[in-house]
Amino acid sequence: MRWTYFVACLGVLAVLALAVGAHAAPADLSAAPVAPVSVHSLPPSPGTVHTTPPFDPAKATNAYLARVSGKARARSDAYFEGGYVLILVDTVYAVAVSALLLWLGLSAHMRDLAQRLTRSRFFQVPIYVVMYVVITTVMTFPLTLYEDFFREHSYGLSNQNFLQWLGDFGIESGVNIVIFAVGLALIYAVIRASRRLWWAWGTLVAVALVFFLILIEPVFIAPLLNHYQPLREGTLKTEILTLAHGNGIPATDVYEFDASRQTKRVSANVSGFLGTTRISLNDNLLNRCTPAEIEAVLGHEMGHYVLNHVAIGITWNALLFLVAFLFLDWGFGALVGAFGGNWGVRSIDDPAGLPVLMALLSVFMLFATPVSNTITRTLEAQADIFGLNAARQPDGFAQSALMLSEYRKLDPSPLEEFIFFDHPSGRTRIAGAMRWKAAHINDPDIKAGPVSPQ
Repeated sequence: MRWTYFVACLGVLAVLALAVGAHAAPADLSAAPVAPVSVHSLPPSPGTVHTTPPFDPAKATNAYLARVSGKARARSDAYFEGGYVLILVDTVYAVAVSALLLWLGLSAHMRDLAQRLTRSRFFQVPIYVVMYVVITTVMTFPLTLYEDFFREHSYGLSNQNFLQWLGDFGIESGVNIVIFAVGLALIYAVIRASRRLWWAWGTLVAVALVFFLILIEPVFIAPLLNHYQPLREGTLKTEILTLAHGNGIPATDVYEFDASRQTKRVSANVSGFLGTTRISLNDNLLNRCTPAEIEAVLGHEMGHYVLNHVAIGITWNALLFLVAFLFLDWGFGALVGAFGGNWGVRSIDDPAGLPVLMALLSVFMLFATPVSNTITRTLEAQADIFGLNAARQPDGFAQSALMLSEYRKLDPSPLEEFIFFDHPSGRTRIAGAMRWKAAHINDPDIKAGPVSPQ
């Protein structure tokens, strides 16, 4: 009843209002006064000003590089620059070892022993190669010990004691014996079958061997030195697999391996093909890096896989092999023509001439250093760009580049980078990441991400 009474009252008031309006005189709207209206912005209140300075990729790059300075920068530079000298030392040492084997008649004696053990020219080669690898490994051991053990310890990069290092050295030497014995047996068979064109067919055999090693390495060789196990379940593993599947990588799991038993270096890789594809990251990367840095590194490694860098790299290096084998063919003829009688070396299909070939190859690779480095560095730069677009972690990538400064010079001259760097330098990589960030600075995820130093 109360609602009915309320509605009735509203109805009566509405009728009265209409009646009054119908008999009222119309208003003279033109007579109403008009006043000008001014609009002013309110002054900002203290403490509420939010300004975003423009992002400067050059300043960000320099600020990141400044984070590694003083003794750390000096140690990094000294370690990497020492490698410049070692490239020459390794070449001279290899030539000296070959010279001793030839001038002392050891190579000819090893060949003669192989011939006494079997009449098969094919099997004479692996018998000779086993002896050659053992003897040269012993002769180069002092230099190897300095480079791989004492030098690594002096720069704080190794975690192994001598016995641990020696154990790994023995495993690697055993693998090298098998690889060299099989590979050189095939190449010498090609030399015997096609004398004048051996360099062309030998290049094809070398490329096939490299492909085979890439196929078996993640499954059969890498586990000889490290223990691999599936990465523990969690957000990181899910994000890595999501990133992989989103870029067409057929990986079903992510593996971690215990590289910390050998070194402090961080690393990861996407290796294998034809069913052996494996995403692996070492425990140093897991323990020392943030999720953003890990994703940035893996985005880069996935770039190698997606961009077919294995096939492209082998193709470019096959051309380098071809030129190298042509040089070996010419150089062997010249040297054996002059000294073959003193060395007991008969022809290029004589396994006793292997030290000649190895010395020539060492010299060729010394002068080809800028070429081989440029091939690898170009592919690495492409993977950097892919990783930035895939993982979208420019600051994570910059931080990981700083970690690599433990054993790579951060800020070389352009000439240094061209000749000696098989990866882009730290400055090049960080500058690229900051340029990428500047181009995507208004993207929601980049806006919400970390603030780069300026």
